[in-house]
Amino acid sequence: MKNFLLSFLIVVAAFAAGRYFFPAETAAPPALLNVVAHRPAPDRASAGERVTPADVTLASTPEEERTIRLFEEASPAVCFITTKAMRRSFWSYGEVESGSGSGFLWDREGHVITNFHVINGANTSSIAVTLSNGKTYNARVVGFEREKDLAVLKIDAPAAELQPIRVGSSQNIRVGQSVYAIGNPFGLDQTLTTGVVSALDREIRSQAGVPIKGAIQTDAAINPGNSGGPLLNSSGELIGVNTSIYSPSGASAGIGFSIPVDIVRYVVDDVIRYGEVRRPVLGADLRQYGRINGLIVVTVDPGGGAQAAGIQGLSRDARGSLILGDVLVAINGSPIRTTSDLYLELEKYEPGQVVKLTIVRGDREGKVDVRLGSSVDG
Repeated sequence: MKNFLLSFLIVVAAFAAGRYFFPAETAAPPALLNVVAHRPAPDRASAGERVTPADVTLASTPEEERTIRLFEEASPAVCFITTKAMRRSFWSYGEVESGSGSGFLWDREGHVITNFHVINGANTSSIAVTLSNGKTYNARVVGFEREKDLAVLKIDAPAAELQPIRVGSSQNIRVGQSVYAIGNPFGLDQTLTTGVVSALDREIRSQAGVPIKGAIQTDAAINPGNSGGPLLNSSGELIGVNTSIYSPSGASAGIGFSIPVDIVRYVVDDVIRYGEVRRPVLGADLRQYGRINGLIVVTVDPGGGAQAAGIQGLSRDARGSLILGDVLVAINGSPIRTTSDLYLELEKYEPGQVVKLTIVRGDREGKVDVRLGSSVDG
């Protein structure tokens, strides 16, 4: 009997001690609240009063505050783009949703920039742009540059609803600087990811199969749906357009690529003004062939710069056999071996400029000046 009473008293004492150290009104000990709070819990918590969420201020560092402000200021310029295309099935034929991506407002006239591959294959009358305020507008295609994977759309929305992105420069970007990507990965709109510039001057391929040189590599998470969204610097300025990733799985592997804003600027300006990019052209059709060390001139455009300079294309002799004309081997001293070499070299110049071509004709090499024409004029 004595043992029973002793055990009973021990249990009662233990229960009383538990009530004293962990009051039922407190969800967690005051010390634990202090770990996750910006400031110490009010004194009344220790007196047994309930602590409400309003009494707890979550911590945020100065760096976090800068990121928060950057997102709040830049996100109204970011758009969600959805497209539809015609699809035929066994039972029917009609429009179905074909894809989605990101874009951003370029100006208060309603121009929206995105990747060409976001709208490629879509019905031009079935492209929708949803702004950050949730309003959706039908968009028309102003023009695109397949070789740079860029497209310009236009929506008819009130100017008050249009907050353009702030445009920076990609000339002084350095490896290691912070970058921020805003987009709609997997259809989840207004998503922010952060990272750094991992490398510069990368070369990627556009959907046209031609190289895009000078791409920015970043480890900021870029996933399907981020395409066409902005890459920003720490000032919230546009420095690139997110366009592709390197990933064995199809999801972000920490290697994303953006088209530099300096390329974007000249493409967009030309597309808005002319409907397409004014690319410099030689006025001749040049091709790679066999082991010839250079590009053979196949044909020369009438009235073009190449014809004015006396460049010769392929011809036929009296028996109908082909006679090799001129072979382009250099432009302003830069070797030209492939059509990619030609494309990247001409990209350095503007229509109207004069370049010096190194030409091989038969067994002789010579130089000739050619005034570059414009793809728009041609």
